[in-house]
Amino acid sequence: MPDVVEIGMGRDARRAYGLDEVQIVPSRRTRSSQDVSTAWQIDAYRFDIPLVTHPTDAVVSPTTAVAVGGLGGLGVLNAEGLWARHPNVEEALARVQEAADDADLTALTRILQELHAAPIRPELIVESIKKVTAAGVTAAARVSPQRAAELTPDLLAAGVEILVVQGTIVSAEHVAKGGEPLNLKSFIAELDVPVVAGGVHDYRTAMHLMRTGAAGVLVGYGSSPVTTTDAVLGIGVPMATAIVDAAAARRDYLDETGGRYVHVIADGGVECSGDLAKSIACGADAVMLGAPLASAAEAPGQGLYWTAAAAHPSLPRSRVAPVAGDEDLVDLRTLLFGPSSDAEGLINLFGALRRAMAKTGYSDLKEFQKVGLTVRG
Repeated sequence: MPDVVEIGMGRDARRAYGLDEVQIVPSRRTRSSQDVSTAWQIDAYRFDIPLVTHPTDAVVSPTTAVAVGGLGGLGVLNAEGLWARHPNVEEALARVQEAADDADLTALTRILQELHAAPIRPELIVESIKKVTAAGVTAAARVSPQRAAELTPDLLAAGVEILVVQGTIVSAEHVAKGGEPLNLKSFIAELDVPVVAGGVHDYRTAMHLMRTGAAGVLVGYGSSPVTTTDAVLGIGVPMATAIVDAAAARRDYLDETGGRYVHVIADGGVECSGDLAKSIACGADAVMLGAPLASAAEAPGQGLYWTAAAAHPSLPRSRVAPVAGDEDLVDLRTLLFGPSSDAEGLINLFGALRRAMAKTGYSDLKEFQKVGLTVRG
């Protein structure tokens, strides 16, 4: 039964838990980390590590998407970001970096809003996607629910193999007065590529999205030290509980359909390798990483991080902030696989996941989802 507490007369609230409030319990056996597999597969696409990049220009360019793909993960381009609007993104990023050097945080938001006010040019994002497909790695792109119908034909023609429909909160059907709402079920049914949709934060919404035919659901909204959705909208569910609830929906949907498995991808709350391991332990199949990748030398933001919500024209829900100085940048391979001299779990993220799995005796991700958990007192 859910842990319900009374927060006032006639008003109850459910107790929920963040990743920092749960711990993984060792089992009766251990194994060598060399005998552990971190591979996962969505539809026909197999990946060596359960990594999906958060689709922000701070982390993902066509070049970094190729690099992530070459290292076994999935890089997701933002089809509504800078690479879709500006032919010379380096100049746009230089403006952001200059404002950051001046420590003018308000100016940073205004600059991003201005840069995203430029119209989307389909030929630019098509060019970016073709750079990814030409490298022989899986191409993925993110669209918002509002622009999904408009942009998807060009994305598919360019070679996108996995489509991500992502917003702060995504429902199976967006209701609006005046204008045709996006019905995800009919939208997905017309596509020949797997669709990942989200974010969701609870069992019911996750179940509804699974019933649309989505191959995966995103849990969360990319919560990180720079996101302000909770402060601006007052909306949010602690990630450990959100992941567990979505995993429960996955299990029930599997029974309901007689075997259709929908992947749960945790988006947010991961600040170190331990959080990554706990996301999988709570039931995630993969983790969408943003801020932890901002310290990669290959990241376009060069130590700066923001999410797409930072550029919202009227209600930004992300700061632009430094998460790593020039001296802290490391190459992407080292960030993911080490070796590391950092004792805080910021480097060798997936080496640490392998070690956590080995220390608790599990050999693959599906087994590791069954590991025991405790809650901090």
